[in-house]
Amino acid sequence: MTGLLQVVATPIGNLEDITLRALRALRECDALVAEDTRRTRALLTAHAIPAGRPILSLPAFDEGRRIPAILGHLDAGETVALVTDGGTPGLSDPGAKLVRAARDAGHTVTPVPGPSALVAALSASGLDASGVCFLGFLPRTPGKLVRTLGAALELGRTVAFYESPMRIAKTLHLAADLLADREVVVARELTKLHETFHTGTAAQLAEQFSAAPPRGECTVLVGA
Repeated sequence: MTGLLQVVATPIGNLEDITLRALRALRECDALVAEDTRRTRALLTAHAIPAGRPILSLPAFDEGRRIPAILGHLDAGETVALVTDGGTPGLSDPGAKLVRAARDAGHTVTPVPGPSALVAALSASGLDASGVCFLGFLPRTPGKLVRTLGAALELGRTVAFYESPMRIAKTLHLAADLLADREVVVARELTKLHETFHTGTAAQLAEQFSAAPPRGECTVLVGA
């Protein structure tokens, strides 16, 4: 039998940022696949959606091992909704391997689009978004980080990447010479109560975040 895998975007912060179609997908699916089942149960509760169906865990560190069980639901002809802790599955979050496996097995995969930290940050940054190079999370080793960022800058496009609040100051410090006087925008706590946008050079923002470490995941944009 052919199953249906719905790739459902969910709020990145503000729980009101969810589409009517996404709510229907969560309400009507036969099984849910979640990055963290606790976060997903909280989302269901916030929107009064009964949790009376299987909710399967798909953490990033164990995605491959969990796929066969999920394929079992699809093989039975069920509709499965895939969500992560926030945003769109597969974009620097678990889900891409499952989508590939479902397609290879002949199942139908359809997107239920919605929130994305990348798109949200770009829309309010004022930077050129006609062409964007998205890098996800940068490599941890300094040399590889600089080489990856340098190759992206050569494209002459706005460059975007995600960074944790614990590493943002170090990352910007490592990139300061490479980025020189390019405009950098760091969007923090997007859609949440303490949402902020910080603009400056990499050196300026590295100094700012070293003195006052931020909280919340960061989306970093570098002007062309």
